[in-house]
Amino acid sequence: MNEINFTKLTGAGNDFVLIDKKLNPKTSITSELIKRICDRRYGVGADGLLTIDDGDNIDFKMEYFNSDGSGGMLCGNGARCVIKYADYSKRISGVDTKFTFNGEDFSGALIDDNSIRFNLNSPTTIEQNIKIEALNKKLNLSFVDIGASHAVVNIDDSANSLGDIELFPMEEYAKAIRYSKHFEPLGTNVNFISIKNNIINIRTYEKGIEEETFACGTGSVASAIISFMEGKISTPVKLKTKRGNILEVDFQKNRNRIENVTLTGPAKIVFQGIYKIDNEEN
Repeated sequence: MNEINFTKLTGAGNDFVLIDKKLNPKTSITSELIKRICDRRYGVGADGLLTIDDGDNIDFKMEYFNSDGSGGMLCGNGARCVIKYADYSKRISGVDTKFTFNGEDFSGALIDDNSIRFNLNSPTTIEQNIKIEALNKKLNLSFVDIGASHAVVNIDDSANSLGDIELFPMEEYAKAIRYSKHFEPLGTNVNFISIKNNIINIRTYEKGIEEETFACGTGSVASAIISFMEGKISTPVKLKTKRGNILEVDFQKNRNRIENVTLTGPAKIVFQGIYKIDNEEN
């Protein structure tokens, strides 16, 4: 039986299992292992799995995988959690940090003991006024690719009128959009927002997890960008997650380009442990 040392972290309710490759040099990160360790009934339980390892000329390198074993997407809250762990594991000597995420260069900063900032790259795609039919209702929504793909639906929009953001059947609408022909073949994450008192209330359905999560960093960034472009909010943008945590998104608009994108919010180490795995599970 093999043993894996792990750390459980949460970023505004978006929770992760982190495997430090330095502590687990013989562990092979397979799709099956990810699914087992993220299972909330038989494993540790998490929205996704993070890895961290030492890097050359950077503080560290990280990877992210959804709980279904799929990877390749940017994860804003995951990046903030890894920055938190990198500080804990003495990989960061100061306040600022540089690292690679899935082989791409990124940076971030330790704001204080409870707050981490992640600096994102500019979105590669922004598409507005998309018409999608979901549950026999025609919805108006937008789309942003910020390293992860996100549909954004403002439920207060007169074309949508889905009711109270806490009460409407969110997952039913989300699945219809997530699997819409418009977003084939890869599908999309789906965010529903409602703006009250200059704060965006947000709920997110994440593909690869295939359910609503308590928070989504890249979804918050996408929703903030769309709300700003529609003239409904100013920067910096505050978003209230499903569990009531506040994430802050900031950026500048330079002509038609969104630049200097940041995501700031809480990141916390919850506990550490040992996951025991039979040889045949590798």
